[in-house]
Amino acid sequence: MEDNFNIQEYLENGVENILRSAVKTSLKSPKESLFLLKFSKYAKNATKMRKQYNQKGINIPVFLIASITSSCNLHCIGCYSRANNACNDNTPLNQLTDDEWEDIFREAKDIGISFIVLAGGEPLIRKDVIIKATDFPEILFPIFTNGTMLNNEYFKLFDDNRNLVPIISIEGNEQNTDKRRGKGVYSKLVESMEFMRKNNIFFGVSITFTKINLTSLISNDFINKLHDYGCKVIFFIEYVPLSADTINIAPGDEERKIFSKEINHLRQKYSDMLFLSFPGDEKTSGGCLAAGRGFFHINSHGDAEACPASPYSDINVKETSIIEALNSRLFKSLQDEGILTDEHIGGCVLFEHKDQVEKILDKN
Repeated sequence: MEDNFNIQEYLENGVENILRSAVKTSLKSPKESLFLLKFSKYAKNATKMRKQYNQKGINIPVFLIASITSSCNLHCIGCYSRANNACNDNTPLNQLTDDEWEDIFREAKDIGISFIVLAGGEPLIRKDVIIKATDFPEILFPIFTNGTMLNNEYFKLFDDNRNLVPIISIEGNEQNTDKRRGKGVYSKLVESMEFMRKNNIFFGVSITFTKINLTSLISNDFINKLHDYGCKVIFFIEYVPLSADTINIAPGDEERKIFSKEINHLRQKYSDMLFLSFPGDEKTSGGCLAAGRGFFHINSHGDAEACPASPYSDINVKETSIIEALNSRLFKSLQDEGILTDEHIGGCVLFEHKDQVEKILDKN
């Protein structure tokens, strides 16, 4: 990967590449082509809005991550949401309603946020919230799902509303996927990808990479297979260890060096696909993009957090606006005290400096 990589600039260019590809195949996929043409216009307007806020000294990130539920139907090995107790098997209490999420989506649109990642838990559990998202074509909603709840109703919803983009979690081959996520999950994902390819439904995948599986994940065979399924976006999520017994599988500097080289190769080879890595890209894009620098997180209860991997908050969007949340004492302290740009060994600076984050909260 080249030095001083700008992830937001790459994303904008990547959307243009996908747009050009869609236009070429518009007779085959007119819905996809028409949506991307419209969204390109929306995205340019949103950029203008963010620049206007920036001139007033207010930074509006292009991304919002919204965990719309704390429930999940799987128990994946090493799940950070369960480790942080952000996801559990208890009946959800005091979670945001679909109307409250609708208000958040509307406010996000009005201030120039272009991408809202719907996460969980398992976001497909909250179909009521996903239906609300269909009313905001100005925003692209990547839906990070384990894929086991995909069905004909959801496929129709995605086909009718191209701003909803399913991002399916997969671990590589069948053995690795089923080992982490459960027996039979891989075959279900392949079946869904084949259906979406045949029906020209825009989708992507999310892959957690570790020291163990990195080489296989970036192999030509694996990427070619995803490309043939029609996958347009690949998110590589670097595994963040949440306990001492999993540190040995987290990528180290050597693995990151290999990955940086290979992802740049993939970006050059597949012009009709997007390749994004988190948090790996932070080291070449001026530091961590959390806490509003490039994105922030709202959990299922409305707490504004710097990042899903750093579940700390001092403000709730039920009681305040998004702009006020972005200027919370926690977010401003993380930015002003240089924590987001600190040197760190692993891929996640906030995880490694969680003691400092907790101290900031103690001062509030």
